[in-house]
Amino acid sequence: MNTVIDKRAHLVLAVNTFAFTICFACWMLNGVLVTYLVDNQVFDWSPVKVGWLMGIPVLTGAIFRLPFGLLTDKYGGRPIYTLLLLLAAIPMFLLSKVDSFMGFALCSFGFGITGAGFAVGNAFTSYWYPKERQGLAMGIFGAGNAGAAITTMLAPTILNDLTDGGKVIDSWRVLPQIYAGVLVLTAIIFFVLVKNKKPVANERKISELFAPLKKVRVWRFGIYYALVFGMFVSFSQWLIPYFVNVYYLPLVTAGIFAAMFSFPSGVIRVLGGWMSDKWGARKVMYWVLSTSVIFSLMMSVPKMDITTPGNGIMATKAGTVKFVSDSLIIVNDMEYPVVVEVKEVKDIKYDQEEFHIFPVKKAWQTPVVTVGEKIEKKQLLAKGETHILFQANVWIFAILAIILGSIWGIGKAAVFKHIPEYFPSEVGVVGGMVGLIGGFGGFLGPIVFGYLLEYTGLWTSSWIFIFLFSLICIVWMHRVILKMRLNEAPNKH
Repeated sequence: MNTVIDKRAHLVLAVNTFAFTICFACWMLNGVLVTYLVDNQVFDWSPVKVGWLMGIPVLTGAIFRLPFGLLTDKYGGRPIYTLLLLLAAIPMFLLSKVDSFMGFALCSFGFGITGAGFAVGNAFTSYWYPKERQGLAMGIFGAGNAGAAITTMLAPTILNDLTDGGKVIDSWRVLPQIYAGVLVLTAIIFFVLVKNKKPVANERKISELFAPLKKVRVWRFGIYYALVFGMFVSFSQWLIPYFVNVYYLPLVTAGIFAAMFSFPSGVIRVLGGWMSDKWGARKVMYWVLSTSVIFSLMMSVPKMDITTPGNGIMATKAGTVKFVSDSLIIVNDMEYPVVVEVKEVKDIKYDQEEFHIFPVKKAWQTPVVTVGEKIEKKQLLAKGETHILFQANVWIFAILAIILGSIWGIGKAAVFKHIPEYFPSEVGVVGGMVGLIGGFGGFLGPIVFGYLLEYTGLWTSSWIFIFLFSLICIVWMHRVILKMRLNEAPNKH
């Protein structure tokens, strides 16, 4: 059955997606701007302060997704999105006037509401499309995540042009003014081109709109989103120091690799919406969570060059040691061949300069007994040593990261496909809460990764965390689905 779609829906989707792209570009501004200002010694901010300035807009966007989503359910997307864009333009413009960390932080908190644009636009898009087309529509809208690439690619060039290559450094202040102007222009375009629409729920009281948040299902969707969106946002930032420290890449190259991770994840969200419409969001989420478990486990193996105790030689009978050399031990008349360590002759299979996909090892044994020594049965004659080399090749790692980021992009669409299916009249408030939880995941992710790195000394501890997180999600989802099926058919065994 083909449901007739309002001919205005596609225009709404196009303008909605454009507005979200602009919002996402503004949301990620500090990643470029703060780095530029510190590198050019405009401000003497510590790495801790830089981290906070990068995280504050993400936190703001997470906090305000719920109230803006709720307001969208109540009043519709046209007035709320227009208001959000205009409100964000004010602190964005004021950012050009600040000269202190606190001023920068307050303005960042203000324009961070652009991150709430997702909750508004996602709900507004769902109002215009029938259930069987909402997955693809919201997937197209969600591709606005790629707005981060606009800032990443254009902002550095604009800053360089504005400051004449750093000669007129104070001209950096024009950049936030440009961004503020674009926000105002986008608000005007949105208000003029888009017709408002509200769900049935708009006549209900605010307290009634909050009612769905009492259901565990909403929080479960939020946890899924904290993985596929929150960890996507986290690694969009975390991968830069990861590549620098683990693979010794220059900062520019590390940034390119990080962009290769983030850009496809935003665009492929469209595919995730289509897949959710065709096969169902549940099946897609099973696939997303399963592959997240597998890939994160593969990436958890650290780059290593270690020596560890290996397989030694034990005496099979008691006796006296008659002969000892690097390659042979004789006890009475029993001979024990010893594996000799290769030192002078190049071992091609083990050479560290060779290309290895999987870990390779080299094992040898060293005698620990002397001629004439009396030994007991099962006494150690030669200790074993094993040297393990794992290159964790940067290209293979990068490809795995890109694939995983793309998988999470599909998962983002699948999570939000669930919402109108279960909460058709509360998409704004439910989507807002799910987005809020996902946003908090993006804010807390780098903090958790930092503590894990500090305590374990392993950069791959972040992937171990993702493995456990993914495992919890899929186990929880599977248990809930089994329970649902049992309730639907209690007499079937």
